[in-house]
Amino acid sequence: MSSLGFGPGPHSGDVPRRRMPSGVDRVITGLSWWWVAAPLVLLTPVIALALGFPEVREEFGRTFGLAALGSAVAAPAVGFVVALIGRRRQARRRFAIMGAMSSVPVLFFWVFGVLLAECPDGYHC
Repeated sequence: MSSLGFGPGPHSGDVPRRRMPSGVDRVITGLSWWWVAAPLVLLTPVIALALGFPEVREEFGRTFGLAALGSAVAAPAVGFVVALIGRRRQARRRFAIMGAMSSVPVLFFWVFGVLLAECPDGYHC
């Protein structure tokens, strides 16, 4: 029994020993949620247009798109560095997978939007 009289004590055999979440764990969780929110940020202007707010898409569509792209790239990179410094092997694997998943649409936009962009007639790209 614990000193308060209820529940097992901190050193009893019934309680599995777990590490308390540290600041590194909280940062890793926040960066993971930031990456998960990137598609929602990308779709916000489309949702606003569907709800009848076309001015949101016209004014802020590019900003939301760049924010989602930045989130998809920055969150895995920063998270990997934080997990590397904090020696969290499982988190490093998770952020490596996040980076691989984020690289597919980023490379898609880069190849087809920049490198293979169609030029209007009379322009040489």
